[in-house]
Amino acid sequence: MKKFKNSFFYIGIVGVTTAIMYWTIQNGKILEEGRNVVLPNNGKSQWEEFIISLTHNLTHPLAILLAQIVTIVFVARLFGAIFKKIGQPSVIGEILAGIALGPSLLGNYFPEFSNALFPAASLGNLQFLSQIGLILFMFVVGMELDLKVLQNKAKEAVIISHASIVIPFTLGLVLAYFIFQQFAPDGVEFISFALFTGIAMSITAFPVLARIVQERGLHKTRLGAMVITCAAADDITAWCILAAVIAIVKAGSFLSSLYIMALAIVYVMLMLKVVKPFLKRIGDLYDNTETITKPVIAIFFLTLLISSYATEVIGIHALFGAFMAGVIMPESMRFRNIFIEKVEDVSQVMLLPLFFVFTGLRTQIGLLDDAYLWEVCGYIVLVAVVGKFVGSALTARFVGQSWKDSLTIGALMNTRGLMELVVLNIGYDLGVLKPEIFAMMVIMALATTFMTGPALDLIEYVFKSKTEIVPKEIVQNNKFKVLFSFHNAEEGRSLLRLANNFVKKNHNNSIVTAMHILPINELNPYNIDEYEEESFKPILQASEELHQKVTTLFKSSIDTEGDLIEVSNQGDFDLVLMSLSQSIFEGTLLGKVLGFTTRIINPESLLNKFTGKEKLFENSPFDERTEHVLSRTDVPVGILVDKNFTDAKRVFVLLLEESDLFLMDYAKQLIHNVNSNVTVLDKAGNFKNNTELIDCIHKIEHKHPKHIKLATERKIEKALLDEQDLMIISVESWKKLLDSQSSWLNKTPSLLIIKK
Repeated sequence: MKKFKNSFFYIGIVGVTTAIMYWTIQNGKILEEGRNVVLPNNGKSQWEEFIISLTHNLTHPLAILLAQIVTIVFVARLFGAIFKKIGQPSVIGEILAGIALGPSLLGNYFPEFSNALFPAASLGNLQFLSQIGLILFMFVVGMELDLKVLQNKAKEAVIISHASIVIPFTLGLVLAYFIFQQFAPDGVEFISFALFTGIAMSITAFPVLARIVQERGLHKTRLGAMVITCAAADDITAWCILAAVIAIVKAGSFLSSLYIMALAIVYVMLMLKVVKPFLKRIGDLYDNTETITKPVIAIFFLTLLISSYATEVIGIHALFGAFMAGVIMPESMRFRNIFIEKVEDVSQVMLLPLFFVFTGLRTQIGLLDDAYLWEVCGYIVLVAVVGKFVGSALTARFVGQSWKDSLTIGALMNTRGLMELVVLNIGYDLGVLKPEIFAMMVIMALATTFMTGPALDLIEYVFKSKTEIVPKEIVQNNKFKVLFSFHNAEEGRSLLRLANNFVKKNHNNSIVTAMHILPINELNPYNIDEYEEESFKPILQASEELHQKVTTLFKSSIDTEGDLIEVSNQGDFDLVLMSLSQSIFEGTLLGKVLGFTTRIINPESLLNKFTGKEKLFENSPFDERTEHVLSRTDVPVGILVDKNFTDAKRVFVLLLEESDLFLMDYAKQLIHNVNSNVTVLDKAGNFKNNTELIDCIHKIEHKHPKHIKLATERKIEKALLDEQDLMIISVESWKKLLDSQSSWLNKTPSLLIIKK
C-alpha cells in the first residue's frame, strides 16, 4: 500500500505543478499587450528556425572549442600510436598531427573544413588552453628533475653538458649572421634574432631523452646515468639562458634587461630560500594519499600559479615560473608522484596536443616553395646536428668515454622534441621569428628527434654489442631455473607460491627469479628505483615467509610480451610461469567456460573486433598477449589460471594424448618437494598399455608410497575436482577441452597449463 501511496503523491505533485505552470504561461501572454514584443520567427517556418538555431549552436565559441579538442585529441593519439608502433617517441606523431591539422595539409586540401574547424577568431581560446597545458607540463618536468643527481654529478657530465650548449649556441649565432637579412622580421635587432637562433640550436628535450634511455634499458648503466645527468644540467642551463634571452628581447637592450635579470634573481632566491622550506614542511606532514587534503593540494597549485604569474610579470615567461615551482616541490618522490599523477594525464593527454596543433596551425610548410628555402632548411638541420650530436660526442670522447658511449651520448643529446617547440613558439610570439624560419625550425625539431632512434640502432649495429637483460649469474648457472613474471602483488604472490612448490627441497640446486615488466607509459622515468622497490616489496616479504630465495629482475618496456620472450629465451629457464588474471576473461566465451563471467563487456574484445585482431587468434584459448608468448618462447611455459591458489598438496594431472607424458616430470617434482598427492587421469583410455607411464608411476610409488594413483574414469565428477588444489594440463589438451566445451571445465581448481 505504501508503494501506491508514494506513486499517487508523485502523480499529484506533477499534475498540480504542471497545471500552475500552464495557467501562468497562458495568462502571462496578456501582459505582453502594448510592449511591442517581436516574434522570433520573423516569418520563418519552424524547421528553418531549428536549422538557424542549430547553426548558431555549432558556431558558438564553446562548441567550436569542444569540437577542436575532440578532433585534436583523437588525431594526436592516433598519430602518436602509429609512431610508437614503429619505434619512435609518440611526441613525434603528436607534432605531425598538429602539422597535419594545420595549413600545411588540412588547410591546403580542405580549406573550407579547416576554416570551419579552426576559424581565426577561435585561435585565441586554443592558444590560451595550450599555454595552460604547457604550464602544467613544465611543472611536471620540474618535479621530475632529481637535483640530487646534479649535486653528485661527475666532472665529465658537467663538461659534456656545458659543451652541448656552448657549441650549438655558438653555431646558432654564426648561422643567424648569414640568414639575418633575409629571414629576420623587420624591426628586430640582430642580437634578439641571433640569441633565439642560438637557444633553438642548443635545447635538449629532457623528458623525451629520459624516456628513450628508459626504453633502451640504459637507466641502470653508467652511461644512462651520465646521459640523464648531462640532460638535466643541460635543461636547467638552457632554461636559465632562455629566461635571459627573453629578458633582453623584451627590454630592447642588454642594459635594460639587467633590471629584469635582477628581478629574476630575487625571484629565484625567494623561491629557494623562503618558499621551498615552507613547502618542504608541508610535504613532510602530508606525504601520502591518505593524509593529503584538498586545502594542501590548493597550496601547491597556488604556488604554481603565483610562480608562473610572477615570472610573466617580471618578463621571463610564465613557463619558467612553472618549471621553477616544480623544482622546489618537496623532494620526496612519493609526494611528487601524487601531484604528477594528478597533473600529467590532463596536461599530456588533453592539453599538450592543443599546443602541438596550435604550433601546426602556425607552421606553414607551403611557404617553403622553392629549392633555395629547402636548402636553407637543410643547413639549419645540419647546424643543429653538428652542434649537438657532433659537439657532445667529441666532448665525451675528449673526457675519456669510448667511441660507442660518446656517439650514444651525442645521439641522445641531439633529441629536441617538445622543448624545442616551446622555445620556437616563444620566439614567434615575441615577433623574433618569421613564419618561414619558424617552419624550418619545426622541421629541424622533428628531424633531430626522429633520427635519435635510428642513430642509436646504427651505433649498436656498428659496435655489435647486445645488451644483456638477464644477469650472467642466471644465464651461466646449471641449476634448475624458474622464472615467474607478474603484473601485480597478488598475482606475484600466487606465482611465487607455485614456483616454491617446484623447488622447495632443492634450494641449493635451484634459482627462482621474479620479473616485473612495466609498460613505459605507466612509469615515471626519473624514479625507477622507487618503482622497482615498491613492486618487489610484497614479493620479497612473501619469499621470506616461504623461506624461498628470490632473484629480482625489473624492466620498463614498450613491448612487454617481446621482453618476456627475450628474457625467457636468453636465460634458458627450465620453467617460465605467468598468470592469466580473471579480468582477461570478463564477458568472453572463455570466461563463461572458466566461471569468470560478469555483466561487464570486455572493452579490449570490442577493440579487437573493430580492428580485426580477434581473427588472428579466433581458435585460440588464450588472449593475444599469452598466445604471442607461447608461440615465441623456446623454453617450457606454465600459465596459471589462479582461483585462490595457495599450495599444491592435492594435484590432478589430466592426460589426453601420449605427448602429454612430459607432465609427469612436473608431477614428480611436486611430489618430491611438497609431498603432493597426485591423481593422474587417463580420460580417453590412451595409456592402458603405455609402459612409459606405468614405469614412471611405479618409480614414484617406490620412492613416495601412496602419493600417486592412476585413474581411468571417463566422466570427471565435481567431487573429484573439489578435492584438488591444482589441475595440470598441456596447452594442446587444454585447447581440445575448450573445443568440446565440457560442462565440468568451470568447476576446476586453479589451473597450470604447460607448454612443453
